[in-house]
Amino acid sequence: MITVTNLTVAYGELVAVADVSLQVPPGFVLAVSGPSGAGKSSLLWAIAGAVPARSGTVEVDGLAITSRPAAAAHGVVLIPQGNGLARVLTAKENLSLPLLAGGNDLAEVDRTAGRALADVGLEDSGDHLVEELSGGEQQRVSVARGVAQQGKVILADESTSELDSTNRERVLDLLRREAGRGAAVVIATHDPIVAAIADGHAVMDEGRLTWQRHL
Repeated sequence: MITVTNLTVAYGELVAVADVSLQVPPGFVLAVSGPSGAGKSSLLWAIAGAVPARSGTVEVDGLAITSRPAAAAHGVVLIPQGNGLARVLTAKENLSLPLLAGGNDLAEVDRTAGRALADVGLEDSGDHLVEELSGGEQQRVSVARGVAQQGKVILADESTSELDSTNRERVLDLLRREAGRGAAVVIATHDPIVAAIADGHAVMDEGRLTWQRHL
């Protein structure tokens, strides 16, 4: 369960998230839409512990999220906009690093990374350097890396923005599968199709959140 209470995030005088409260239960997919600069990414990054709150709280299963390490320890996985991949590594190495950091066995890491790449249709691209992949392929590798970590919370920031309709559907099915195993999933998106298929839909504008469809 994600519980956000009266959350405000600011960068100097710029308020990016303004007194937002929401809950996302296990097994639920929430789409957060809105124009560029509305605060969607800042909301996701605050839930992930990657940016500090000016005020308010973020909790996962009742445990306070105060930093990125704390969030990761509580099973919060962020799939960032712009993919966040290491370009000097292969696709499979990018997936393997967080799994190895989590203390997983090398053989199991290899199997998990291979399955995740297959899930996004890139089973034959694991040995390709990130810089050899197209923008859409890089985005799918980023999604695969996030899903491979099997988090309690999956935060996907514009994770379908560079995908064609077939691969958008593939990624959305994968995120829906993550919800099916019990993860709370939040997707920041500009895409009305993504918003339409989510269990709930909220809109952000100038840092404020309003509900279109709720629990």
